[in-house]
Amino acid sequence: MATKRISDEPAYVLHRYDWSETSLILEVFTRHHGRIALVAKGAKRPSSSFRPVLLPLQPLQLNYGGDAEIRTLKAAEWMGGHVMPTGESLLSGYYLNELLLLLLARDDPHPVLFDVYAKVVRVLASEHDEVLQAALRTFELLLLREIGLLPRLDHQTLTLAPLVDDVRYTLVSEGGLRTSNEADRAGLSGAHWLALQRALESGAAFTDTLRACAAVMNELKPQLRALLHYHCGVPTLRTRQMMVDLQSL
Repeated sequence: MATKRISDEPAYVLHRYDWSETSLILEVFTRHHGRIALVAKGAKRPSSSFRPVLLPLQPLQLNYGGDAEIRTLKAAEWMGGHVMPTGESLLSGYYLNELLLLLLARDDPHPVLFDVYAKVVRVLASEHDEVLQAALRTFELLLLREIGLLPRLDHQTLTLAPLVDDVRYTLVSEGGLRTSNEADRAGLSGAHWLALQRALESGAAFTDTLRACAAVMNELKPQLRALLHYHCGVPTLRTRQMMVDLQSL
């Protein structure tokens, strides 16, 4: 059987592991082939052409081949466009990468999600905090929707009752969207949930969802965080705990 070769594939490095004294194993998010694992032979050598290129949150174009679970990286080219995010933006980028590592199966293509990720990474590089927070909520919503874990936001999940504009509803991990009770401090009005659903379904889903999230970022954040933790199977994401630890110093 001929070895499968992929050329000029848009990609981002999500994570990297030491494989030997000179080589790395990469977890990579590609546009047409989803999350894959690659071995970058000799990438740790000072003379390697891979060394300055295989960085997270940078747009790359890769050539690789092989039929095993871990393919072999043949070439990598930086596509330019923006500088590496720093500070909180860098940690936010690692947070996006952790979500993709935990929630995406290998070899499961998500080209729409790849394009959303690329747009959010460009926002991270711009370091505008208010836009950054709205972009993170947008990515969380579109990620959950793309992999089938986001309930529809235009009716109550269990009863299928339509939402009422001036009634508050809460997104809960095991029950979907429900009428808020006194303990639900982070609920949103029916009008806001309906606006988010329309934005997710629009032809410009990223831009429209970004605008819809901007008005409800504070209320939306804890609800999406709880839903993501539930589906990731962890009480706290490692990058989230890192942010908390740094803020307490």
